[in-house]
Order: sequence, then structure tokens, then C-alpha cells
Amino acid sequence: MTGAPSAIIDGESLIGAGRPIEVVNPATEEVIAQIPEAGDDLVDRAVASARAVFDRGDWRLMSVAERQRILRACADAIVAHADEIADVECANLGVPLAQIRNGLVRRVPGNFHFFADYIGQMTSELYEQEKEYLTFVRREPVGVAALVSPWNSPLALGSMKIVSAIAFGNSCVLKPAEQAPLGITRLVEVLQGAGLPPGVVNLVNGTGVGAGDRLVRHPGTSRISFTGGTRTGRVIMAAAGENLKPSIMELGGKSANIIFDDADFEQALDGALLGIFSNNGQQCLAGSRILVQRAIADRFIEALVERTGRIRVGDPRDPMTEIGPLAHRNHYDHVMGFVPDAADKGARILVGGDRAKGFDRGFYFQPTIAAVESNSHRLCQEEIFGPFASLMVFDADEEAYRIANESRFGLVGYAWSRDIERIMTAQSRISAGTIWCNTPMMRDLHAPFGGIRESGVGAEGGRAAEAFYTSQKAVSIPLNRLTLRKLGA
Repeated sequence: MTGAPSAIIDGESLIGAGRPIEVVNPATEEVIAQIPEAGDDLVDRAVASARAVFDRGDWRLMSVAERQRILRACADAIVAHADEIADVECANLGVPLAQIRNGLVRRVPGNFHFFADYIGQMTSELYEQEKEYLTFVRREPVGVAALVSPWNSPLALGSMKIVSAIAFGNSCVLKPAEQAPLGITRLVEVLQGAGLPPGVVNLVNGTGVGAGDRLVRHPGTSRISFTGGTRTGRVIMAAAGENLKPSIMELGGKSANIIFDDADFEQALDGALLGIFSNNGQQCLAGSRILVQRAIADRFIEALVERTGRIRVGDPRDPMTEIGPLAHRNHYDHVMGFVPDAADKGARILVGGDRAKGFDRGFYFQPTIAAVESNSHRLCQEEIFGPFASLMVFDADEEAYRIANESRFGLVGYAWSRDIERIMTAQSRISAGTIWCNTPMMRDLHAPFGGIRESGVGAEGGRAAEAFYTSQKAVSIPLNRLTLRKLGA
């Protein structure tokens, strides 16, 4: 069993006196850590630390060049500890180690490098329309950011939150999801030795209703960024509204992956598989509703089912494994609860739909595809958040757009076609925050990433982060000495 601190405050790892939170290896179901929850006292100390370093100006008043240097030093420190961080994340999350090491962990230093570059290229507005004045607009850091990261991709998404906030001169307090805190906690420990002033990045471990609620309601925090489920997002946003705190909510998804009849068949097939089964299927941006045009449906479905049946489910430390276990017991039960029974005439399992064979322990679930008769079926409307896709056949393009948009979510959408006019029509007709055309998931950090409807409010990314984590200040200066009215003269 490993140890992990309840909190990291002012660069110091601390153990609280709260109820121990058990962290379980999803591949073995063994408890690998017990972390005493950070109580109100530690949350208060973390926020006070972040506020104190902000008020002193140790970080926000640094030159941009010096902040850039430290952010790049953070990236170097992460690279130096990448194998260790990946090993901890694999034990906690169950995603194949090769995918963590070659994908998720590589993205973390990339996040720091991106924002180091970004702050060196920021520009300001200058207005000269009032002929006797110059008016310019400054962007200033806002204070302390309360960051709540998810359990499905703690390193990539947690690190994005941290660097998005601190790059512009803010300090922060991060609360990881209690189901998967180990990798991101180790990452924050690594950052403490990279040159950041103590208190710029703090961490508290605990439950959402405990440490998380205390953090987002704390009067010392200025911004809230949350990634997670829509239900929790509503609670956090309501709390933010009570205190007039701006917030970013990156929430659930039920994204349509439209395969038109003129798509590059192999590319679309590979993309559909990656879109639903990457990261063990546990991603809000998954292409979880696969829509195939009738002219190619038989061939495409046959190939999709055959390939899905050959996906290698296994020990996440085996280099041949493509899908590991689901992250925790409650989530395994949640995904299992979507398997339709014999009485369900609206859906039928084409492949999978049960516990993965050969495993006595661990939260292993077979990669699953279900054919669904109507988009109103729960398999098309509710977020499963696992390696479980619904599949529908459509005829006309307009039908595909209608189905894609009949959802309370609106995070991402996918479209596959060789016809550029068709692609341009699709990207304009699909209602979502991000549209990927002829590609599976990719991320350009310059662009905003966020959803509409119940998929969230606000966005992350370069300019979006600048707008969220800074406040505007307009400054007007006369060009010459003014002749002012002399009241009372």
C-alpha cells in the first residue's frame, strides 16, 4: 500500500485527520492507498496560502520571461519523473500503461510548454478614437482558482487546469477526484521542486461533498473550473452563482460519430474504434453514438463488430493490452446497468455486453456495440462513459444531423466524408462545441474546448483561458494637459 498526502500546501505534504479514503487498483481490486480526507482546516490553509502568495506578488509580479522559464522548468521536471508518474497513474486508473506513458503523460509537459509560449505572445488593445486620449486595456490575474479535476484523465486534464490558471499570474488549489488522486498528487509534488514560489500550486484530497464543496464555496477563491458529470456540475455552478464567481464547467457528452457513405472506409473504421474505446472508453468526448449511412451499413457494421471482438482486454501493464479495467466498482456497475435485457425490443447487443472473459478480479468489461432502433432509447440519450457504443443506420444526410442534435448534450461531433462540401455542411449543421472532421480526437490548445447545452459552460484553451483567468482593466491617459472646468472657483 502506498501513501499519499491529504494536502500539499506551501510546498509541504501534510496528513489530515479526516476519514480515510480508500484508493483501489481497478485491475486487482486491492486497496493501494488510504488518504485521510483534507478537512475544512486544510482547505482553509490551502486557500490562505494561495491567496497570500498572490497578494504578495511573488508570482504575479514576476516578469513574463521569468514565469516562462519556470513553466518550462516544470515541464522538464515532469519529463524527468514521467515513468514514475505513469506507473502510479496506471495502478490507480487501469488505463494501459503504454497509453499513459506514450500519450497522457506526454501531454502534461506539452501543456506547460504551450502556455509558456502563449504568455510570451499576448497582446493588448489600444484605442485612439478619442483624439485627446489614449485608452489601453490591461489583463490582470484574478486571484485564486479553485480547480476540480476528473477521475477519467487526471494527469492530462488536471495539469491543463493548473497551468491554465497559473500561467497568467494566478495561484490555485486543486482537488482531484477521490477515485483517482494518486498520479495527479505525485505530479503536484514534482512541481514543488521546479521553481514555483510556495503556495502557487496547492492541492487538497477529499470527496466532492467534503473538501470539494468547501473549496468551491470558499470566499478566498475567485474562479472555479470543474470537469466531471453534469449533475455535479449543476451543484458547483449553483454554488458559484451564489457567490458571483465565474466558472468553467466541462461536463458530459453523448457525441454523434457520422459515417457518410463516401467516407474513407478504413479511416472511418479506425476512427470510430478509437473514438469510443480510447482511454478504456471513459471519456466525455467519445463518439458514443455511431451513425452509419445505409449504403455502407452492412459492410461497416460487420467490420466494426469483428474488430471490436478482437480488441485485447487485459492487464494494463501488459504491452499488448488495448483496454484495461474500468476505473472503479461503482462505475463498473453503472456501465453494466446499460446492457439491455431480452425484453428490450429497442436494442440488441452486436458484440460484448458482459464481463470480460478470463478475469476473476478487476473491473473488466467487454468492448460493446449495441444496435438501437431509435435515438430516444436510453443507450443514445444517457452518458454511459465506458467502452459501450450505440449504433444506428440513417438514410439522408438531414436525418443524421437531426439525430446528432437530438440530445441534451453538445460537447463534440464527428463527421467522415471525402466530399469537402459535405464536410463543410456537416460541421455547420452539428450543434456541438467541437467538430472533428475525418479525424478521431485531437486537441489544438490554441482553440477553445467546451460544450453547449448540458455539456457545459465556458471553454478551456489559449485565448479562452486568458479571458477566464484574467480581468480587464481599461486605462485612459490624456495626450496633453487638460483644460478642466473649475467648480467652485
